[in-house]
Amino acid sequence: MGDISLEIQVPAAHIQNVFGQFDRNIKKLERQFKVSIIDRDGSIRVSGKEDAAKRVISILRELTQLSVRGNTIEEQNVDYAITMNMEENDEVLLEIDKDCICHTVAGKPVKPKTLGQKQYIDAIRNNMIVFGLGPAGTGKTYLAMAMAITAFKNQEVERIILTRPAIEAGEKLGFLPGDLQSKVDPYLRPLYDALYQIMGAETFLKNMEKGLIEVAPLAYMRGRTLDNAYIILDEAQNTTPAQMKMFLTRIGFGSKVIITGDASQKDLASGVQSGLDIAGKVLKNIEGIAFCNMTSKDVVRHPLVQKIVKAYENYEAKENSASKRKNRKANYERK
Repeated sequence: MGDISLEIQVPAAHIQNVFGQFDRNIKKLERQFKVSIIDRDGSIRVSGKEDAAKRVISILRELTQLSVRGNTIEEQNVDYAITMNMEENDEVLLEIDKDCICHTVAGKPVKPKTLGQKQYIDAIRNNMIVFGLGPAGTGKTYLAMAMAITAFKNQEVERIILTRPAIEAGEKLGFLPGDLQSKVDPYLRPLYDALYQIMGAETFLKNMEKGLIEVAPLAYMRGRTLDNAYIILDEAQNTTPAQMKMFLTRIGFGSKVIITGDASQKDLASGVQSGLDIAGKVLKNIEGIAFCNMTSKDVVRHPLVQKIVKAYENYEAKENSASKRKNRKANYERK
C-alpha cells in the first residue's frame, strides 16, 4: 500500500485544543502511525501509508468533535482514541461523551471517559448492587460518588452513606494520634475529596450536619438496616468475608449499593481471605447484582499510571504462569 495525503478541516478556535500543548497530541499521532501532519490555516494534511493516514484522519475527526462539544482534549483522550481505532471501534469516544452524570461545583461535567466506565455507569443505573472492580485510576470511586450525589439531588434517595474498612498498608488505628474521628479520617479522605469537588464543601458540611451524608468506617455499619440510601463501600478488597457478609445484609428497601475494590492491592494480613474475592464467587449468578471489571485501558489518570498498571498486570500474569508450571512439575515428580 503506497503513500497518500489526506486533509481534514479543523475550526481555528479548536486547533490548539486538538493539537495539545506544544503540539503533543499531533506528535503522538505522528509517532504512533508513522505519518506527517501539517496545519495550513485549519486545513490539516496527513501524509503517510494509506491505512495509517485514514486512521489518523478518523482520530482527528473524533477529537475535533469532542472539542466542539466543549471538552478539553487530554492525553488520555488521545491514547484511548488510538486504542479504540486500532481495535476497529471508531467514534466510541463520541458516544461515551453524550452521557453526562452531573457537574462539579466548578461547572465541569462528570462523564465516563472509556467504554469500561460507560458500562459501569449503565450497570449502576440498572442494578441494585454493583461491584466496580479494577486497578487504580479507573474512576471506580469517583463515578460512584457522582452517581450517588446525582440520585441524592434528584431526591431518589434520602441519604448517602460512604464507608471503608479502616485497614491500610499495615497501619493500626491505635498508633494514630487523636480521638476516633481523627484516627479514621485519613482512611476516608478520598471520599471527602470527591464530595468536596462534586458537591462543594459548604453543601457537603450542611448535609453532613443534618445526617443526610454519612462517612464512616465499615465497623459502624454493624446492626443497622439501611433504607432509602445510596451506599458506597470503597476499598472492598480489604474486607474479610465476615465483614462483606455483614455489609451486604444491612441493605434495606429503596437502597442502591456500589462496592469498589482492586484485588491487586490488598492490605489484609497474610493468609486472610478477601471478602471481595469470596463475594465474586458467591454472588456472580444473582439477578440484580452486577460485576464490572475494568482494566488498564480504563485508567484515566496520568498516562504513566496506565503503563505502570499494565506492567504490573504483565508481571503478575508471568508470575502466576511460572507458579502453575512449578506446581505441575512438582505434582508430576510426586507421581
